[in-house]
Amino acid sequence: MNEREKVKVIIWGLGAMGSGIADVLLNKKGVEIVGVVGRGKKLGTSMYDYLKTEKGERKDVLLGAYDEVITEKAADVVVLCTDSFTKDAFDKIKFCAEKKINIISSAEEMAYPQAQEPELAEKIDKLAKENGVSVLGTGINPGLMMDLLAVALTGCMTDVESILCKRVNSLSPFGPKVMEEQGVGITEEEFIKGVKDGTLSGHVGFSESIYMIADALGWKVDRFEQQMKPILTNIDRKSPYGFAKAGNVAGVNMTGQGYIDGKLKIDMVHPQQIEPEMEGTQTGDYIKIKGTPEVNMAINPEVDGGLGTIAMCVNMIPLIINADAGLKTMIDLPVPRAIMGDFRDHLK
Repeated sequence: MNEREKVKVIIWGLGAMGSGIADVLLNKKGVEIVGVVGRGKKLGTSMYDYLKTEKGERKDVLLGAYDEVITEKAADVVVLCTDSFTKDAFDKIKFCAEKKINIISSAEEMAYPQAQEPELAEKIDKLAKENGVSVLGTGINPGLMMDLLAVALTGCMTDVESILCKRVNSLSPFGPKVMEEQGVGITEEEFIKGVKDGTLSGHVGFSESIYMIADALGWKVDRFEQQMKPILTNIDRKSPYGFAKAGNVAGVNMTGQGYIDGKLKIDMVHPQQIEPEMEGTQTGDYIKIKGTPEVNMAINPEVDGGLGTIAMCVNMIPLIINADAGLKTMIDLPVPRAIMGDFRDHLK
């Protein structure tokens, strides 16, 4: 039996992703949830009110305000499940770092914040080093399917000419915030207006994925572009957190490009929608790398986005604890792997 103390985790945000992470952690060895940060009416309630896992003989954990739950060295890791953008997550990351706790964020931009927020990335790195902690942003995408996996596949190549990453996926597992960002349920006219005024973000992460791939390969991106188009449904579609009636928006087709030396080198194609199978769309993940030798990868159906993000956040916990202090990305750390044994056995 491992004599080490269990790995202590605090979850900040108990929505679709946070509650899923809690359910997984409760069924792992050598790790325990010591706190959950909530807000509003959830404050003071039991985390088990929002989970699939029953409390049983386990000690109860009540949701508390962030400054009550997150005290100095109260945990080994805070898993932050509240934002998509680095600027929105920054103050929370700063607070946790100053309490001497490592951070894993599911915010898409945090997968590679130096892509769009280089100044904030520098501040986070400095804060982390000053406080002796590590900070990582990860998830299924960005974090694995359209960036790290492509980088890993180039490891068997002597020359890379171009990379195409395509992910055809379902938005159904994600929560209300993602539905809002994608425009699920609104009209085509509202979608076009939302794209123009910036209220719709669509998929967040193309810039991060492209810069991660380029930096890993030693390429310098001189131009980045992305496009958003609505996916309209012909029938009513309903997911746990979204609804689109016939004629309205069920999702968004995102495309993005990274140019190196004026040439298109990294191409991203990402149509995502709720309940895609209802109109015959089959999900999948595809990577095509031109070069020597050529590499083609296909995964059908897609790797589940909700479960995949949950798993990435959980499985990176020992690796971020082991990491040197500072801001880390997925290309800085050992390859992700499922932690099937005791979490403590993976600690240095």
